[in-house]
Amino acid sequence: MSDIYDSYERLRFDWPAEGVLRITMSNPGRLNSADARMHGELVRVWRDIDADTRVRAAIVRGSDGAFSSGGDLDLVQQMTEDFDVLTRVWKEARDLVYNLVNCSKPLVSAMEGPAVGAGLVAGLLADISIAAKDARIIDGHTRLGVAAGDHAAIVWPLLCGMAKAKYYLMLCESVSGEEAERIGLVSLCVEAAQLQDKAVEIATRLAAGSPSALRWTKYALNNWLRMAGPTFDTSLALEFMGFKGPDVQEGLASLREKRRPAFTKDCPL
Repeated sequence: MSDIYDSYERLRFDWPAEGVLRITMSNPGRLNSADARMHGELVRVWRDIDADTRVRAAIVRGSDGAFSSGGDLDLVQQMTEDFDVLTRVWKEARDLVYNLVNCSKPLVSAMEGPAVGAGLVAGLLADISIAAKDARIIDGHTRLGVAAGDHAAIVWPLLCGMAKAKYYLMLCESVSGEEAERIGLVSLCVEAAQLQDKAVEIATRLAAGSPSALRWTKYALNNWLRMAGPTFDTSLALEFMGFKGPDVQEGLASLREKRRPAFTKDCPL
């Protein structure tokens, strides 16, 4: 019998516990960078999960010891050259945030290695975010030459305060898992060897809870994010205007040069 998740290519699925669906981002050899296929799948998967009565909680993680290295540079290049690609990805970026915020199922993220870009949207908008101590959380937009849009403008100030948000987003500083926990950017930090088991443990506890109580608690708390909708829409518009601006090609060239030897955990950007 076919399954609703069979059509996905960049996302893999398994059931580590009863009622717990685990989503694994997978782009082998590229630290799970979000190419056009993955970007689109990250948009629609939350609607599928929301409608799937088998799912009582979900986990999102990356494959091969990395969470996600951010947007695929070939896709970024296409966005600077093709207006149709730019507007498609703009709509997907908007829907990704809103679909995550409006998904009624509890979501746990398990971040290790680099956590950047579209993958980081899911990592930080998860209801319970867990980072390994060696995780490297980087927003990445300003280094590329565009405004820090996506989730950043609404969730970073809420989680860690405006002063820290400006520091990390404007300077494009890397945040370790330990520092992310200290400033309140993530829910929990654990040793890398414990990360996956801890994510399953917490998701299993959520799956055993009252679906109605958890759903409406999440809905009420996420109203803080919905109230920031105008801020988010403005930041996203400013970000995508930047892909036609003067700084992106220089940013792309710099990032390509850094990635030229190989994708490694130490060189996601």
